[in-house]
Amino acid sequence: MSRRNGTSTARDLDTNVPLSSPQNLASPPGGAGGAGPHDAPRPPAPPAPRSRTPPKQGALTIVRRSSSRSKGECATPTDEQLDQLDLDTEHLPAVDTPDACDKAALRLRYLLRQLNRGEIPAETLQKNLQYAAKVLEAVYIDETKRLADEDDELSEVQPDAVPPEVREWLASTFTRQLATSKRKSDEKPKFRSVAHAIRAGIFVDRIYRRVTSTALMQFPQDVVRVLKTLDEWSFDVFALHEASVGAPVKYLGYELLNRYGMIHKFKVQSTILETFLSRIEEGYCKFHNPYHNNLHAADVAQTVHYMLCQTGLMNWLSDLEIFATLVAAIVHDFEHTGTTNNFHVMSGSDTALLYNDRAVLENHHISAAFRLMRDEECNILQNLSRDEFREFRTLVIDMVLATDMSFHFQQLKNMRSLLTLAEPAVDKSKAVSLVLHCCDISHPAKRWDLHHRWTMSLLDEFFLQGDKERELGLPFSPLCDRNNTLVAESQIGFIEFIVEPSMGVCADMLECILGPLHSNPKNTTNTSGQEPINEENTGAEGSNKFKIRKPWVTCLSDNKKIWKEQAAKDAEARAKLEEEANGEQPVATEE
Repeated sequence: MSRRNGTSTARDLDTNVPLSSPQNLASPPGGAGGAGPHDAPRPPAPPAPRSRTPPKQGALTIVRRSSSRSKGECATPTDEQLDQLDLDTEHLPAVDTPDACDKAALRLRYLLRQLNRGEIPAETLQKNLQYAAKVLEAVYIDETKRLADEDDELSEVQPDAVPPEVREWLASTFTRQLATSKRKSDEKPKFRSVAHAIRAGIFVDRIYRRVTSTALMQFPQDVVRVLKTLDEWSFDVFALHEASVGAPVKYLGYELLNRYGMIHKFKVQSTILETFLSRIEEGYCKFHNPYHNNLHAADVAQTVHYMLCQTGLMNWLSDLEIFATLVAAIVHDFEHTGTTNNFHVMSGSDTALLYNDRAVLENHHISAAFRLMRDEECNILQNLSRDEFREFRTLVIDMVLATDMSFHFQQLKNMRSLLTLAEPAVDKSKAVSLVLHCCDISHPAKRWDLHHRWTMSLLDEFFLQGDKERELGLPFSPLCDRNNTLVAESQIGFIEFIVEPSMGVCADMLECILGPLHSNPKNTTNTSGQEPINEENTGAEGSNKFKIRKPWVTCLSDNKKIWKEQAAKDAEARAKLEEEANGEQPVATEE
């Protein structure tokens, strides 16, 4: 999933990385499709600085050239020629020779065909891609060795259409030339090599993405089928659990990080990510909890994805902030013991002693997750800079700590107060923390069949804690006495006093921070096929107010109605039992 409709910006490009590195190849700011043949050349905007909002599309003029080829130029190889190709890399010509270009081009075409057929070994693919990449690098390091006489089908950049500073940026970005280097003469750079570099970069990058998404992480067909509904509010994580044979975190976590481009952006090795997610999954299953397990982790991560994608929140966040938000959702209950913070404090557990009775479980989830990422086999953060790691860690800590229910009312109160200001400035950390907290308690806002199943699982976990409290001689925690818990009434109260207010404040916050973005369509990207709606109001002031879709409103209303009906039936059944108990009392008879 591309956050910017497949186009890259200056912030995505590393001018100090060799062209042959697949992770760092990107399309030009203006996209692959250029202006029409009748459009007048326009100077492009200078490279956009790193910012929180996506820069505007560049105005680089692209002109289509004729696709006719000279007589001496080789035609596209036939299937027969490709079938006879030997992929052995031991006796290939040197990468800086003209013959190497032909060999590399032929091999890339062959590799694409074999990829479509699924008939290429990973080792052979890797060696040939490495050779092709080295050839491309050698060609564009030295302008004298470029394919000067080949007429390519990519649009050619006209040298007169750009000012000198932009020309220097293009040369330094799409070729190996450093931005600070000076030319020996005042001659204009030969943009033909730039055009070839762009084409080669896109070509190799597509192959790299295809290999990393298909060859290194295989998804079972049943999992692929279930993940087609990943963007829905009431996503069935139970179906994913069954399709993945008990590994929902592994597949859903990988899918989300890949969809948002985090694997590519932060150079996360596929095998390391797979190992990390598998270990996280194991930690969630450590205590065999009925509720706080890998299913719950996957459900919360998917709900966070909905909030990021379907509301447009992702357009307000940086790549690193999205990365931290997704990882925080995945690890937020890592190694949960199936008992509450209050139980740890009252029983004097080692974990409570370690964290001084403060956010006991939440502190453990964070600490255990980051300890796991210190393992080289699980270190998905190894390519982050020092500053990026510090920002990432701070965000994850803030978000996971905010899932402590003891902070719930203060968190909502602070956000409500902030939103009443004339010009509220919402801190990003507090915003994503509230989103994660709401997603963590969102099951009553999902479809009834899902919510009811979650409720029964949670009560099973509460009752198991109540059994432990009975054994330890501790007083029962709320809802933990299996012989004296009113299920329907408890859920009605939970919806009315906790979930509904939370989702309401969260929606208000999202509309507040996203409204300015959607007031200018150029600042946002349609990533889901669903544009947030503008609900027409009767008042003139509210008629243009930005509104997000709130599928949880209907679900909460429907679920509360069902619980109220169930509560009435339960009350009637209890009254009947009391009457029967009173009626069965022995009556004195005269002898």
